[in-house]
Amino acid sequence: MQHLWLNKKENNKKLIVFFNGWAMNETSVKHLKNEDFDILILFDYRNLEFNFSQFDFEKYEKKYLICWSMGVYIVNLFKKYFNDFNKKIAINGTTKMIDDNFGIPKRIYQITIRLFSEDSCDKFIKNMFNKGLINPNIKITRTLKELKEELVFIQNLKLKEELDFDLAIISNDDKIVPTKNQIAFWENKAQVKEIDKTHYPFDNFEKWSDLLC
Repeated sequence: MQHLWLNKKENNKKLIVFFNGWAMNETSVKHLKNEDFDILILFDYRNLEFNFSQFDFEKYEKKYLICWSMGVYIVNLFKKYFNDFNKKIAINGTTKMIDDNFGIPKRIYQITIRLFSEDSCDKFIKNMFNKGLINPNIKITRTLKELKEELVFIQNLKLKEELDFDLAIISNDDKIVPTKNQIAFWENKAQVKEIDKTHYPFDNFEKWSDLLC
């Protein structure tokens, strides 16, 4: 797993930790204005040997966790570091990401891996966006081999614990994680906010605080 500070200043008292989606890097959210937040993003889930103890989260007065897509699943492996965050937000994902009823249907996920190619990867990425129009600022920097390795690695993960989220933001036109599956999963687990977006929801947000609702 890789990490990157999008913003980090000595006197900032507020922190956002962002777990990104599959295949993504900082370009997926780089356009969002930082305001007075330190922003730490995590991505590339091929190897999850990662030490969060290197970060001094305790120095912040306000701490927020935002997870998008596959990040909603991955963060559960690091649950103990985020239990005391002020607000934990899931966007277009669940803690059962490969599941017929509550995530991406198993057959679709397995077919995606089996038939993985440049064409299928392009189709997957296009399905994330409104009318298939990919945000030109988003740059996929890893190779096809690395992206497939990430899918396989995630498929083989077993969660022992699940983080309690406060808010689930669900796009009503999600072609990656079916909207109905997300709604079914989050019922009675978190406050739900439905938005008129696709799987990639960040195009129409200007700043990080817009996501904190």
